Order: sequence, then structure tokens, then C-alpha cells
Amino acid sequence: MTEKKEEPSPPSARKRPSGLGRGLNALFGDVAVETPVLASPGTATKTSSSSGGESVQHVDVGAIHPLPGQPRRHFDETAITELSESIAVRGLLQPIIVRRAPDGQGYQLVAGERRWRAAQRAGLHRIPALVRALDDAATYEIALVENIQRQDLNAIEEASAYRKLIEDFGHNQEALARLVGKSRSHVANLMRLLDLPAAVQDLVSEGSLAMGHARALIGAEKAEVIAHKAVKEGLSVRAVEALVRTARRGENSPVPVANNGDGAAGRDPDIVAVERHLSELLGIGAAISYAGEGKGALTLKFASLDQLDMICQRLSGEAI
Repeated sequence: MTEKKEEPSPPSARKRPSGLGRGLNALFGDVAVETPVLASPGTATKTSSSSGGESVQHVDVGAIHPLPGQPRRHFDETAITELSESIAVRGLLQPIIVRRAPDGQGYQLVAGERRWRAAQRAGLHRIPALVRALDDAATYEIALVENIQRQDLNAIEEASAYRKLIEDFGHNQEALARLVGKSRSHVANLMRLLDLPAAVQDLVSEGSLAMGHARALIGAEKAEVIAHKAVKEGLSVRAVEALVRTARRGENSPVPVANNGDGAAGRDPDIVAVERHLSELLGIGAAISYAGEGKGALTLKFASLDQLDMICQRLSGEAI
């Protein structure tokens, strides 16, 4: 008797690996977009279904409305124009995520506002959208996580989103840290930026003032004056910290020249600054051991597999 050989499973039927690299799939579900079936104008055309039974539809662009209070407030118009040119040629390759509007009028954006704006600019009348049944808390969580993992939020936007989830939906800092795959200290440090004067927050939002400079200004009496001085003169974080100390003493002495201390005796201040930047960018601990002659080691510390997953995605440039 001849043994029948088992036919290999088609790629679409193979089990997707779990663990590292899962990105937002835990929140969004795995979705494939198929060619839509023709339908009469003004209707949403169902194209495929997700594993959870939710459908990807081709929805009228004009029936989609932005999410009120969405975490991201600033959009790069040049980047949107470039994306719209690509969409005009190739179409929208990745569905946006929407939910039915609470008032029953059309749909409300959950994730993908930049793609939606670019599609409008490209002149598309319909775009693929995953329609999900979500409450307000889940909607805002997905909007926040998507923007953070795409690195689309500035520090003030991210901090404001954390505060909204805490004040409006009852989250705490530890739960938020797990949700976004960052450390609790990262969440706490970001939220402290909201104690800065509005003018200083605006400088951070527009990218004129780095997060490290802003953190040095928290609690300073002349924070706005020092912030504008830092932007105008291109001061380092250490120089800003020195100005804050001087202001607290009520002195008018000049800003001291940066030294190698910076809280770590004998260390190169540039190396310390890079460590700070990496820690703030990734939301995890980063340590650099520099041996000279351009050689050294970079250590990234993670507290969970979710954080390791996030690090791998950012280092590999994996699409989310």
C-alpha cells in the first residue's frame, strides 16, 4: 500500500508565529483585504472578515470623521502630500480602523488618520476600513498605542494621552506602562511635562525644545524665559540645568561651561546625553560603555517580553 503524502499547507493557512513581532495584532486582529464586490453608491462594501468576525469594508471617505480628542494633534503636511501621491498610484494598501459613530452618522476614526487625510488628498472616494465595535476606552487605547508604536506622537501629545486615559477611563501609570510597552518611569516622567507652562509645552510640541531640556525646566520659576533662551542659543541640557539652578538661587552669574560630571563623575557628557536620548526615545533603560577609539557597548534593559517585542520592531523597522 502506497503511503499518501501530505500536501503542504498553502501560505495563507500556515500558523502565524506568536511572540516577538506581533506588534498591534493583539489589539487589531489579523486582517486581509480582498478585492471589493461592486455595490450601489453610498453603501459600504464588505470585502473580507477578520478572525474575530469583524469585517473589512470599503467605506465612503466622506462618511468618516476624526476621533474627538485623538492623541495626535500635529501632522506633517509634506509627509501627507508624499503619501497621497503614493496612494494615488497604488491605492491605500493598509486598512484604517473605524467604529460606528456614536450618533449613528457614519464612522469615527480609531487609527489611520494620516492615511485617511492622504486618501482624501489623493481624490479617493472609498477606502478599506476595518469596522470594529469598540467602547470609548478601547478606542482611545488603540489610537494611543498605534501612534506610539509608529512614533507619531511628540512628548506632549503622548503625555496628554496618558493623562486622558487616567482621568477619563480610570487607568493607572503601571497599567498604562504595560499597555504601551514602556517603563512606568517613562510614563511618569512624560506626564510631569504637563506641569510646564503652556508656552514651554508648545516649544516641545513643535520640536524646538527637546524632552531632556523640558524635563530640566519642570518646577523652575523662570521656565519660559530659560526655554526661549535655550532655543535661541542652542543650549545643551547641562547648560539649561545650570540656568535653572542659578535662577533658584536668584543669581545672575553666567551659564557655566559644561563639564564631564553631569551626575556621573568622569563620564563623557556627550555619552551621557546619548544615553538619555535613547532612554527617552525607547522608554526603557539604556547604558553605553565607551572604551575609546570609537569602540564600546550599548545595553538596553527591558522589563517584559512586550518591551523586548517593541525594541525588536524598532530596530528591525518592522511595519506595524
